[in-house]
Amino acid sequence: MPTGHIMMAMSLDGFVARKDHTLDWLNKQPTENEDHSFFEFMDSVDALVMGSGSLRTVLGFGEWPYQKPVIVLSRTMTKQDLPKNLQDKIEFSTASPEALWSTLGERRYGRVYVDGGAIIQSFLKAGLVQDMKITLVPILLGNGIRIFGETEGDIDLELISAAPFPSGLVDLHYDVKGA
Repeated sequence: MPTGHIMMAMSLDGFVARKDHTLDWLNKQPTENEDHSFFEFMDSVDALVMGSGSLRTVLGFGEWPYQKPVIVLSRTMTKQDLPKNLQDKIEFSTASPEALWSTLGERRYGRVYVDGGAIIQSFLKAGLVQDMKITLVPILLGNGIRIFGETEGDIDLELISAAPFPSGLVDLHYDVKGA
């Protein structure tokens, strides 16, 4: 079975994006010459799973940033909603996290990047996330899209590492116990 892995930035008050899915606040911190290991992380995964909100945000970047297979969980979007040049790079699914995991296992995907607030919440709830690398950004947004929603119970985490950077960003790496 695949293992789920999260790498996200979040504001100090727990938001991954503004309510309109914009990420403008991420560029307020000067981070040049800081290695937050994104490229190393991307090299370690076989595929990405994200929601339609995350997809819309990434489509706004201009150039498609991923070389790995991308599966978008959506009940409303289809390939016809994509630019022609991306229709063969993105797959859509309406499967539950558990059903999708089974399919990805059959395709021999080992490590899967789980991206987007609602998607992260559903995969955590299903017990499919093995570890999380969260970059805390020193800003309070006040509202937006939360990385973590309500849970049915505690989700125990074990701190693997914490790394502060001159920009004020802090990388926190956690294992999810029981996953």
